[in-house]
Amino acid sequence: MPISFSIRVFTPILCAAAIALGGCATVVNHTSQKFADDLSAGILDQDDVTLAHEGIPSWLLLVDGLIQGDPNNAGLLLAGARLYGAYTGGFVDDPQRADRLSARSFGYAKRAACIGMAGLCHQLDAPFDAFQSEVGKAGVKDVPLMYALATAWAGRIQATSGDWKAIADIPKVQALIERVVALDPDHAKGEPYMYLGVLATLRPASLGGQPEQGRADFEKALALSAGKNQMVRVLYAQHYARLVFDKELHDKLLNEVLAADPHAPGLTLINVLAQQRARALLASGKDYF
Repeated sequence: MPISFSIRVFTPILCAAAIALGGCATVVNHTSQKFADDLSAGILDQDDVTLAHEGIPSWLLLVDGLIQGDPNNAGLLLAGARLYGAYTGGFVDDPQRADRLSARSFGYAKRAACIGMAGLCHQLDAPFDAFQSEVGKAGVKDVPLMYALATAWAGRIQATSGDWKAIADIPKVQALIERVVALDPDHAKGEPYMYLGVLATLRPASLGGQPEQGRADFEKALALSAGKNQMVRVLYAQHYARLVFDKELHDKLLNEVLAADPHAPGLTLINVLAQQRARALLASGKDYF
C-alpha cells in the first residue's frame, strides 16, 4: 500500500461494502485498528531509513485521525503509542520535539491502560508499593497492554531525563516489564529482557547497579530473538561492555551487528538503525577504552 493512500479513500470503500450488513461504523472501527496494526508492521519491515524518516510523520497524523474518530479503541491507542515511540526513539534528536512526541506516545498508552486495566490506571501516580500490588494482579491477557505502557513510559523518561520526578518512575517501568516476562517469557521475542538489561546497567555495581544481571538479561534477549534483534547487541555493548570496560566484548558485539543481515520480520528498520549506531559506537570506542 503506497504511503499516499488516504483514509478518506479507504473509509468510503469499507462503508459501501458494509451497507448490507447494517451500517459502517462498527466495521470501520474494527478495520481501522487492523489498518493501524498493519501500518506499524509495514514500517518496522522498512529497510530504507530515509524513507521511514520522511514517511512516518504522515502515518502519525493518520493514526491521530483514526483515534480521534474512535477515542475508546484500546488497540488504536496502543498502535499510536508504538508508532510515536518508535519515531521519537529512532529519528528525533531535538529535545523539545522529543518531549512533545514522547508525551503523545505515553498519553496514548495511558489511555489504553485506563480502558483495559482500570485498576492499574488508578494507581499510575500512586506510591510504588500500591502500584506494584496492582501490577501483580495482571494476567496473561494484559501482557501486550502492560508492555506497550512500559515502553512508552521508558521513552518518556528518556526524553525528560533532567526531570527527577520522571526518573523516579523507573522502578514502575521495571515492575511492569518484570511482570510481563513472568507471565510470558517469550513475549516480543525476548525484547522485554533487552529493556531489563538496560535498566540493570544504568549504574555500576558500586552504586547499586546490577551489571551481571544485565548481561544475563541481554543474553536472554539475544537467545529469544534467535540473534536477529541487532539492537540487543548494540545496547549490550553500549550499556554493559562499556560499563565494565570490556573492549573485546564491545567490539565483538558491534562487529556482529554490522555483519548481520538486517532483514527480519518486524525487526528490519530497528536493525538498520542498530547498524548505524554500531558504526558510531565503534568509532567513539577508540576514545572510550
